[in-house]
Amino acid sequence: MNHQKLVNKNIIISAAADGIGWSIAEHCMNNGANVFLTDIDENKLSLLKNHKNYNINLFLTKTKANDPENVSSYFLKLKDHISNIDGLINNIGIAGPTGKIEDLEIEEWKNTIDVNINSHFYFTKYSIPFLKKIGGSIINISSTAGLFGFPLRTPYTASKWATIGLTKSLAIELGEFNIRVNSVAPGFIDTDMFRSGPEDIQKQLVKGVYLNQRVGLPVEVAKVCLFLASDNSSYVNGENIRIDGFAHI
Repeated sequence: MNHQKLVNKNIIISAAADGIGWSIAEHCMNNGANVFLTDIDENKLSLLKNHKNYNINLFLTKTKANDPENVSSYFLKLKDHISNIDGLINNIGIAGPTGKIEDLEIEEWKNTIDVNINSHFYFTKYSIPFLKKIGGSIINISSTAGLFGFPLRTPYTASKWATIGLTKSLAIELGEFNIRVNSVAPGFIDTDMFRSGPEDIQKQLVKGVYLNQRVGLPVEVAKVCLFLASDNSSYVNGENIRIDGFAHI
Protein backbone atom coordinates (compact mmCIF):
# COMPACT_ATOMS: atom_id res chain seq x y z
CA MET A 1 0.00 0.00 0.00
CA ASN A 2 1.42 3.37 -1.04
CA HIS A 3 1.46 5.98 1.71
CA GLN A 4 3.72 8.39 -0.17
CA LYS A 5 0.84 10.86 -0.37
CA LEU A 6 1.83 11.80 3.20
CA VAL A 7 5.00 13.43 1.89
CA ASN A 8 5.14 17.02 3.19
CA LYS A 9 1.74 16.64 4.83
CA ASN A 10 1.35 18.36 8.21
CA ILE A 11 0.05 16.01 10.91
CA ILE A 12 -0.80 17.11 14.48
CA ILE A 13 -0.74 14.39 17.14
CA SER A 14 -1.68 15.01 20.77
CA ALA A 15 -0.11 13.15 23.70
CA ALA A 16 2.28 11.37 21.39
CA ALA A 17 5.58 11.24 23.29
CA ASP A 18 5.24 7.49 23.85
CA GLY A 19 2.96 4.47 23.38
CA ILE A 20 0.42 4.42 20.57
CA GLY A 21 0.88 8.13 19.84
CA TRP A 22 4.61 7.81 19.30
CA SER A 23 4.18 4.74 17.11
CA ILE A 24 1.76 6.71 14.93
CA ALA A 25 4.20 9.63 14.82
CA GLU A 26 7.05 7.38 13.66
CA HIS A 27 4.93 5.83 10.91
CA CYS A 28 3.81 9.24 9.67
CA MET A 29 7.40 10.53 9.61
CA ASN A 30 8.65 7.39 7.87
CA ASN A 31 6.11 8.07 5.14
CA GLY A 32 7.17 11.67 4.62
CA ALA A 33 4.87 13.65 6.91
CA ASN A 34 5.81 16.61 9.07
CA VAL A 35 4.73 15.64 12.56
CA PHE A 36 3.78 18.31 15.10
CA LEU A 37 3.76 16.37 18.34
CA THR A 38 2.36 17.71 21.59
CA ASP A 39 2.56 16.25 25.08
CA ILE A 40 2.38 17.43 28.68
CA ASP A 41 5.36 15.32 29.83
CA GLU A 42 8.49 17.48 29.60
CA ASN A 43 10.83 14.58 30.38
CA LYS A 44 9.55 12.51 27.47
CA LEU A 45 9.66 15.53 25.17
CA SER A 46 13.27 16.20 26.21
CA LEU A 47 14.25 12.66 25.27
CA LEU A 48 12.67 13.08 21.84
CA LYS A 49 14.88 16.10 21.17
CA ASN A 50 17.64 13.58 20.55
CA HIS A 51 15.66 12.02 17.70
CA LYS A 52 17.35 12.24 14.30
CA ASN A 53 14.31 14.02 12.82
CA TYR A 54 13.95 16.64 15.55
CA ASN A 55 13.28 20.05 13.96
CA ILE A 56 13.47 18.46 10.51
CA ASN A 57 10.06 16.89 10.26
CA LEU A 58 9.45 16.27 13.96
CA PHE A 59 8.39 19.32 15.97
CA LEU A 60 7.73 19.13 19.69
CA THR A 61 5.60 21.37 21.91
CA LYS A 62 4.55 21.04 25.52
CA THR A 63 0.78 21.40 25.58
CA LYS A 64 -1.85 20.68 28.19
CA ALA A 65 -4.51 19.23 25.93
CA ASN A 66 -7.40 19.68 28.38
CA ASP A 67 -6.68 23.39 28.86
CA PRO A 68 -8.58 25.31 26.15
CA GLU A 69 -6.44 28.44 26.49
CA ASN A 70 -3.25 26.40 26.20
CA VAL A 71 -4.56 24.62 23.10
CA SER A 72 -5.74 27.88 21.54
CA SER A 73 -2.31 29.40 22.14
CA TYR A 74 -0.63 26.39 20.53
CA PHE A 75 -2.60 26.78 17.31
CA LEU A 76 -2.01 30.53 17.24
CA LYS A 77 1.74 29.90 17.40
CA LEU A 78 1.39 27.21 14.74
CA LYS A 79 0.26 29.89 12.28
CA ASP A 80 3.81 31.25 12.26
CA HIS A 81 5.09 27.96 10.86
CA ILE A 82 2.40 26.38 8.68
CA SER A 83 -0.68 27.58 6.80
CA ASN A 84 -2.65 24.35 6.70
CA ILE A 85 -3.06 21.03 8.48
CA ASP A 86 -3.58 17.78 6.59
CA GLY A 87 -4.28 15.57 9.58
CA LEU A 88 -5.17 15.71 13.25
CA ILE A 89 -4.84 12.67 15.50
CA ASN A 90 -6.51 13.08 18.89
CA ASN A 91 -4.60 10.52 20.91
CA ILE A 92 -4.68 11.80 24.48
CA GLY A 93 -6.35 9.58 27.06
CA ILE A 94 -6.08 8.39 30.63
CA ALA A 95 -7.40 5.22 32.28
CA GLY A 96 -9.17 7.12 35.03
CA PRO A 97 -10.38 5.64 38.32
CA THR A 98 -11.52 2.08 38.91
CA GLY A 99 -14.44 1.28 41.16
CA LYS A 100 -18.18 1.24 41.69
CA ILE A 101 -19.96 4.38 40.55
CA GLU A 102 -21.18 5.22 44.06
CA ASP A 103 -17.61 5.13 45.35
CA LEU A 104 -16.10 7.41 42.71
CA GLU A 105 -15.11 10.93 43.62
CA ILE A 106 -16.79 13.61 41.52
CA GLU A 107 -13.41 15.15 40.69
CA GLU A 108 -12.19 11.79 39.37
CA TRP A 109 -15.16 11.66 37.02
CA LYS A 110 -14.67 15.25 35.86
CA ASN A 111 -10.96 14.79 35.24
CA THR A 112 -11.40 11.66 33.14
CA ILE A 113 -14.08 13.28 30.98
CA ASP A 114 -12.01 16.47 30.72
CA VAL A 115 -8.88 14.72 29.51
CA ASN A 116 -10.47 12.01 27.35
CA ILE A 117 -13.14 13.95 25.48
CA ASN A 118 -12.86 17.70 26.13
CA SER A 119 -9.27 17.70 24.88
CA HIS A 120 -10.45 16.12 21.60
CA PHE A 121 -12.99 18.92 21.26
CA TYR A 122 -10.39 21.65 21.90
CA PHE A 123 -7.85 20.29 19.43
CA THR A 124 -10.53 19.72 16.81
CA LYS A 125 -12.11 23.16 17.26
CA TYR A 126 -8.84 25.04 16.78
CA SER A 127 -7.62 22.84 13.94
CA ILE A 128 -10.69 23.39 11.75
CA PRO A 129 -9.55 26.72 10.17
CA PHE A 130 -6.31 24.98 9.09
CA LEU A 131 -8.07 21.85 7.83
CA LYS A 132 -10.75 23.70 5.87
CA LYS A 133 -8.17 25.21 3.52
CA ILE A 134 -7.55 22.00 1.56
CA GLY A 135 -9.37 19.27 3.47
CA GLY A 136 -7.82 16.50 5.49
CA SER A 137 -8.32 13.75 8.03
CA ILE A 138 -9.20 13.72 11.73
CA ILE A 139 -8.60 10.50 13.65
CA ASN A 140 -9.88 10.05 17.19
CA ILE A 141 -8.42 7.32 19.37
CA SER A 142 -11.29 5.63 21.19
CA SER A 143 -11.37 2.13 22.73
CA THR A 144 -13.34 -1.09 22.60
CA ALA A 145 -14.64 0.09 25.97
CA GLY A 146 -16.61 2.59 23.90
CA LEU A 147 -18.34 -0.30 22.13
CA PHE A 148 -19.17 -2.75 24.89
CA GLY A 149 -18.80 -1.03 28.22
CA PHE A 150 -16.24 -2.04 30.79
CA PRO A 151 -17.00 -3.15 34.37
CA LEU A 152 -15.94 -0.75 37.13
CA ARG A 153 -14.44 1.70 34.60
CA THR A 154 -17.48 3.89 34.02
CA PRO A 155 -15.72 7.27 33.50
CA TYR A 156 -13.29 5.78 30.97
CA THR A 157 -16.05 3.88 29.18
CA ALA A 158 -18.33 6.93 29.02
CA SER A 159 -15.54 9.07 27.57
CA LYS A 160 -14.76 6.50 24.87
CA TRP A 161 -18.41 6.19 23.86
CA ALA A 162 -18.43 9.98 23.62
CA THR A 163 -15.37 9.89 21.37
CA ILE A 164 -17.19 7.67 18.87
CA GLY A 165 -20.25 9.95 19.02
CA LEU A 166 -18.07 13.00 18.42
CA THR A 167 -16.50 11.23 15.45
CA LYS A 168 -19.79 10.42 13.75
CA SER A 169 -21.30 13.85 14.30
CA LEU A 170 -18.23 15.66 12.99
CA ALA A 171 -18.05 13.37 9.96
CA ILE A 172 -21.43 14.72 8.89
CA GLU A 173 -20.68 18.32 9.80
CA LEU A 174 -17.25 18.54 8.17
CA GLY A 175 -17.68 16.30 5.14
CA GLU A 176 -18.67 19.21 2.90
CA PHE A 177 -15.20 20.69 3.48
CA ASN A 178 -13.51 17.46 2.40
CA ILE A 179 -12.55 16.74 6.00
CA ARG A 180 -12.92 13.08 6.90
CA VAL A 181 -13.43 12.13 10.56
CA ASN A 182 -12.90 8.56 11.73
CA SER A 183 -11.99 6.81 14.97
CA VAL A 184 -10.17 3.65 15.94
CA ALA A 185 -11.04 1.45 18.91
CA PRO A 186 -7.97 -0.40 20.19
CA GLY A 187 -8.47 -3.30 22.54
CA PHE A 188 -5.72 -4.55 24.85
CA ILE A 189 -2.54 -2.94 23.53
CA ASP A 190 0.94 -3.32 25.01
CA THR A 191 1.23 0.13 26.55
CA ASP A 192 1.95 1.55 29.99
CA MET A 193 -1.79 1.98 30.54
CA PHE A 194 -2.51 -1.71 29.98
CA ARG A 195 0.54 -2.93 31.91
CA SER A 196 -0.40 -0.75 34.90
CA GLY A 197 -3.27 -3.09 35.75
CA PRO A 198 -3.04 -6.24 37.90
CA GLU A 199 -1.17 -9.01 36.08
CA ASP A 200 -3.81 -11.65 36.77
CA ILE A 201 -6.49 -9.41 35.29
CA GLN A 202 -4.33 -8.77 32.23
CA LYS A 203 -3.96 -12.50 31.61
CA GLN A 204 -7.68 -13.05 32.05
CA LEU A 205 -8.50 -10.31 29.54
CA VAL A 206 -6.05 -11.57 26.92
CA LYS A 207 -7.57 -15.07 27.14
CA GLY A 208 -10.73 -13.54 25.68
CA VAL A 209 -8.91 -12.42 22.51
CA TYR A 210 -9.78 -14.70 19.60
CA LEU A 211 -6.72 -13.90 17.47
CA ASN A 212 -3.76 -15.81 18.99
CA GLN A 213 -4.83 -14.80 22.53
CA ARG A 214 -2.23 -12.07 22.70
CA VAL A 215 -2.06 -8.40 23.52
CA GLY A 216 -1.89 -6.06 20.53
CA LEU A 217 1.08 -3.85 19.66
CA PRO A 218 1.12 -0.06 19.23
CA VAL A 219 2.41 -0.54 15.68
CA GLU A 220 -0.78 -2.44 14.80
CA VAL A 221 -2.82 0.61 15.77
CA ALA A 222 -0.40 2.95 14.00
CA LYS A 223 -0.76 1.14 10.68
CA VAL A 224 -4.53 1.60 10.69
CA CYS A 225 -4.12 5.29 11.58
CA LEU A 226 -1.62 5.68 8.75
CA PHE A 227 -4.24 4.32 6.33
CA LEU A 228 -6.86 6.73 7.67
CA ALA A 229 -4.45 9.68 7.47
CA SER A 230 -3.57 8.96 3.84
CA ASP A 231 -5.58 9.39 0.65
CA ASN A 232 -5.87 5.59 0.49
CA SER A 233 -8.91 6.07 2.76
CA SER A 234 -10.33 8.96 0.71
CA TYR A 235 -13.88 7.50 0.80
CA VAL A 236 -13.85 6.40 4.44
CA ASN A 237 -15.73 8.76 6.72
CA GLY A 238 -17.59 8.44 10.02
CA GLU A 239 -16.21 4.97 10.72
CA ASN A 240 -14.97 3.46 13.95
CA ILE A 241 -12.44 0.69 13.29
CA ARG A 242 -12.00 -1.95 15.96
CA ILE A 243 -8.39 -3.12 16.53
CA ASP A 244 -8.51 -5.88 19.10
CA GLY A 245 -8.07 -9.32 17.54
CA PHE A 246 -11.80 -9.65 18.20
CA ALA A 247 -11.76 -9.63 21.95
CA HIS A 248 -14.84 -10.66 23.87
CA ILE A 249 -15.14 -8.55 27.00
